[in-house]
Amino acid sequence: MKPVVRNTLAVVAGVVVGSVVNMSLVMLGPSIVPPPPGADVTTVEGLERSLPLFEPRHFVFPFLAHAVGTLVGAALTAWLAATQKLALALVIGVVFLAGGVANAFMLSAPLWFEVFDIVAAYIPVAWLGARPFVKRA
Repeated sequence: MKPVVRNTLAVVAGVVVGSVVNMSLVMLGPSIVPPPPGADVTTVEGLERSLPLFEPRHFVFPFLAHAVGTLVGAALTAWLAATQKLALALVIGVVFLAGGVANAFMLSAPLWFEVFDIVAAYIPVAWLGARPFVKRA
């Protein structure tokens, strides 16, 4: 298989698998950390109205979903890629970062969470995911 085809498939696989991991954790979160009483998290509108009721513990699973989804997607991409393993893993970080920034604009989560999420959950985690698969000089 040509490297460009393999690399493209690696990125696609990283985005898909990372997204599945992300959504799985987002869906699992409320069963482990229940939403506050009176919160409606079944729709985007309900979630937006309920965010003022959330405590810091309610943001643990969203952060984990973003970070672990990015980590798994970047690691898979680096593992599958023929060349440019770190760069392609960082592409996964950028793709998920774009989703995180879009999410920050769509939902008015607390500023501390949005900043922490955008700074810590994407690019640094993509780099960590690629590390085991990148040869050191």
